[in-house]
Amino acid sequence: MRAIVKAAPEPGLEIRDVERPTLPANAVRIRVRRAGICGTDLHIYQWDPWSRNRIHPPLVLGHEFMGEVVELGTLVSNVAVGDRVSAEGHIVCGHCELCRTGNGHVCRDTSIIGVDRDGAFAEEVVMPATNLIPIPDSISDDHAAVFDPLGNAFHTVLHDDVAGKTVAIVGCGPIGLFAVGVARAAGAARVVAIEPAADRLEIARRMGADDVIDPGEVDPVEAVRELTHGYGADVVCEMSGSPAGIRAGLKLCRNAGSVRLLGLPKDDVELDLAADVIFKGLDIYGVVGRRMYRTWIQMRNFLAAGLLDIDPVLTHRLPMERFEEGIRAMESGAAAKVVLEIT
Repeated sequence: MRAIVKAAPEPGLEIRDVERPTLPANAVRIRVRRAGICGTDLHIYQWDPWSRNRIHPPLVLGHEFMGEVVELGTLVSNVAVGDRVSAEGHIVCGHCELCRTGNGHVCRDTSIIGVDRDGAFAEEVVMPATNLIPIPDSISDDHAAVFDPLGNAFHTVLHDDVAGKTVAIVGCGPIGLFAVGVARAAGAARVVAIEPAADRLEIARRMGADDVIDPGEVDPVEAVRELTHGYGADVVCEMSGSPAGIRAGLKLCRNAGSVRLLGLPKDDVELDLAADVIFKGLDIYGVVGRRMYRTWIQMRNFLAAGLLDIDPVLTHRLPMERFEEGIRAMESGAAAKVVLEIT
């Protein structure tokens, strides 16, 4: 079968023929229809320090995908051949204390497709049946393909109730843009998007942001306080991972507010914990992946009910053979989310 492969420990990817994966008894074989390119895939393409320490070529990339079930393992009964599915790309042990108490998303024995094992940038992928999420006909292939990053946004925004609250999204990459739409769909009274790129702010408006702030033009902390009678945002979703964004997020959150941290900083971040966290009584939550499987059910139901339209974020749709065009668009900042047509 054809696949997009990290063939060697050096920059770049290539399409090559690889062996079809074997099918364990507890798994299903999926013909991949669509796959999303993630920032992680970009790091692996560039072969940055993180990739050099984590990735072991040859490896089939890709962890955002949807497709059609074409074969069942002998122990599988929860799906049928022909079902449209997406899947949680974090494969966990299922039996540790974390998995058994609803915290499988932070299982210490997690293996990620497209990172630790072959992924979904291929004509077929094999997944444990427990990881599958059936997709209703009302959700398009393109939208179902990006359930993984969309789930990060749902997990971040809906960690706790946002209805009637002011929600600030710091950083409008694809997941931040999704988060704007999730906050709006979940009943936030006001959604504020903070991002230096003008084209991303325009997409944020299309996703439902009431206010957009360019931190290069105005102080986002003062701007948010002006919008909230001096209090600050009730909820801050920090999606940028930049030290400046993290510090601003803590400062622009109101006393007794909630800060959810998803963005990954490259280096240590210096904070004034006393002034910006402890004395403000902030509730800080670190976001890892998606809650298994509450997050998946939430986002599937939101999309199926027509409560959320994520189409503005899907800026590029390309055939598999043109994946490098998608990579270049991401590197230049021209793309928000890139979806590949695999089969």
